[in-house]
Amino acid sequence: MFSFCSDPATLEGLQWLSCYLTTGKHMGFYVSFGTVLLLLAITAPMALLFGFGGAIAARSRVWPVAWLGKGYIAIVRGVPDIAFFLFFVIALDQAIEWLRHQVKCPDWEAEVWQGNDFVVCAIAKMPLSSSPQWVHEVYGFSIAVVTFAIVFGAFAANVLFGAMRAVPRAQIETAESYGMSHRQAFWRVMVPQMWVYALPGLSNLWMVLIKATPLLFLLGVEDIVYWARELGGSKTAQFTDYPHGDWRMWYFLALLVFYLGFTRVSEVVLARITRRLSHGQATLGGEAQRKDKTKAEGATA
Repeated sequence: MFSFCSDPATLEGLQWLSCYLTTGKHMGFYVSFGTVLLLLAITAPMALLFGFGGAIAARSRVWPVAWLGKGYIAIVRGVPDIAFFLFFVIALDQAIEWLRHQVKCPDWEAEVWQGNDFVVCAIAKMPLSSSPQWVHEVYGFSIAVVTFAIVFGAFAANVLFGAMRAVPRAQIETAESYGMSHRQAFWRVMVPQMWVYALPGLSNLWMVLIKATPLLFLLGVEDIVYWARELGGSKTAQFTDYPHGDWRMWYFLALLVFYLGFTRVSEVVLARITRRLSHGQATLGGEAQRKDKTKAEGATA
């Protein structure tokens, strides 16, 4: 980036470090932080949407729909997260290629499954081998986003289902006795109140989602963990012009600071949201606010 960086062999000290930290590879490292934030920004609302749909399905009076919703919620129990991620990535990728194969290669006579291999025609591959690099990156990132949303949507469904059950049944019955339909009581009475009960669980889920972002590395996305390993390693071919020792500890220390700072900001924001939603509610948070207000008024008097 700097004019004096043309010959790294002649550099030393701060000049060497400034050139080292502004190479194209390091720019990829810096951009990867944005990739993590973009993943969180897209995945969080998608997972909440999946979770809300799963919770509604679990409460359905139609037993096949309720069975489907409860089955979706049940996937969060007993199976490690990494197994979910690796399964969904492979399953989604093969499902997309199989559908394209059925449309684009209807005359294909060979079996798609040939022993342990999954074989489709060349034009059904996603993405195509002739596609530019950015298409491969966007496709991999999109698969990762959908995978995260499905997996964490199951966790969110479990939280929201419990929050819906926590809303006092008497309030729903009262709303229905005043002439509201079951659907109206659900949307006007239950849904506005359930967020107070759901927020603690959703807050924890958000923290888990933040800590799960390094799994992007396992899904083939060049995230911050990938770059930290590549740039910090002493035996990698990433930096032939800037040889150095094993600096992985320092790169991973930077990731540690980043995640600690981001989770701290998240804690502050979530605490404020909780206080706002708890205001006037018949919950522990609302009761604590009323006691604090009473004490403040007594001290003023």
